[in-house]
Amino acid sequence: MAKPILIVNGPNLNLLGTREPQIYGSQTLNGIEASVKGRARDAGMKVDFRQSNNEGQMIDWIHGAREKACGIIINAGAYTHTSVALMDALLTCNLPVIEVHLSNTHRRENFRHESYIAKASTGSISGFGGFSYELALDALIYYLNENEIN
Repeated sequence: MAKPILIVNGPNLNLLGTREPQIYGSQTLNGIEASVKGRARDAGMKVDFRQSNNEGQMIDWIHGAREKACGIIINAGAYTHTSVALMDALLTCNLPVIEVHLSNTHRRENFRHESYIAKASTGSISGFGGFSYELALDALIYYLNENEIN
């Protein structure tokens, strides 16, 4: 079996289901994790699903993925729009990266239109709520297969 896919979730995503459900929906992060793990299992893959409100912890996970993962899916939350450090970590990991967001950030406040994470990503998916993660997983598996990366 291939190395797992690292899924990194940033600040405040632990509050999904109760935090601004009109924007982020009512699905919890645990619910999203269960759906993604099921979809990965059906595809013969494993995922390592993590969440932190700490930017440094997220960077450490990305550094560790260099040897332990075949790719990264990341929802950096608000760090998407502010963190050069996360962008740099992703650029140095030499892995395919899919940026994911629950909401369509381009339909929101102007500051959310800029993504440092996108500059380090193979592709981005947003606007489909928790299903965005499943789409990101499908996209990453497709990319890995097309490029014979395992």
